[in-house]
Amino acid sequence: MRSTFKFIYETANRFLAHDGWAIASHIALSALTSLFPFLIVVTALAGFFGSEELAQETAKLMFLAWPKEVADPIAGEVFRVLTERNHGLLTLGTLAAFYFASSGVESLRIGLNRAYGGVEKRPWYWLRFQSILYILAGAAVMLVFAFLVVLGPLIWSIVLRYVPTLEPFTREVTLLSYAVTGVAATGALVGAHRLLPAQPQPLHRLAPGIILTLTLWLAGGFGFGAYLRSFAGNYVTTYAGLATVMIALVFLYTMAAIFLLGGEVNAMLAELVAKRRAARQGLGSASGAKATRSAMSGKV
Repeated sequence: MRSTFKFIYETANRFLAHDGWAIASHIALSALTSLFPFLIVVTALAGFFGSEELAQETAKLMFLAWPKEVADPIAGEVFRVLTERNHGLLTLGTLAAFYFASSGVESLRIGLNRAYGGVEKRPWYWLRFQSILYILAGAAVMLVFAFLVVLGPLIWSIVLRYVPTLEPFTREVTLLSYAVTGVAATGALVGAHRLLPAQPQPLHRLAPGIILTLTLWLAGGFGFGAYLRSFAGNYVTTYAGLATVMIALVFLYTMAAIFLLGGEVNAMLAELVAKRRAARQGLGSASGAKATRSAMSGKV
């Protein structure tokens, strides 16, 4: 029990020493300002493949993981932007959207490098190009997930036509959209922790921080939604017309802090493993030296 509290205490200190709250605010603002450019990229990519409706399904999937009180005001503006834009993939506005959306990835990179103690030596233009590739890959993956969600009800209706006894399970099949969102979030976390830091992290060390992040995100989403249902008027009173933006920022700030905490947990566990390995090697070396001295004294 004492070692558990010590681990929590040292992880919290590490988070503070790495300016976790300041980096979380940077990630939150970058995420909010990158949201619309990212969805513009998604819309352009969907239009390129001839299915612009998938962009709206992608937006629905993204906001599915947000508390309703946070998502609804922003979602309305998002859908308005998606339906009114020119959807060409290579327009100047879309190319600019690629760049601005990649800023969100760069903020995650900064946070993870702090958490894992990495020193970035790669040139900035390569990092930016890498971030743009991540945005493009993320948009493509989200479109695939959205396509599966759209296709799911059609497949299920065909299944019911031949196996009507499965109809009682329709509600469970509908809930699969939440599972799709969970898979997308898990994949994004694994990709971020594995690929963004200066020193790539081995996959087997990522699980504790990712599981903690997903668990706290879920709890934080429910908690923040419950708080807003009871005290949303506080934001309106304090921020007036900016209440919607501030609610989204506070929510993203909380999620960003949890994301960084997951990285700190992984880094702390890696340090503990390294210390134990060094201690075992030191103990083995000491035992070997003692045996050598004993053998030498026996010969004498």
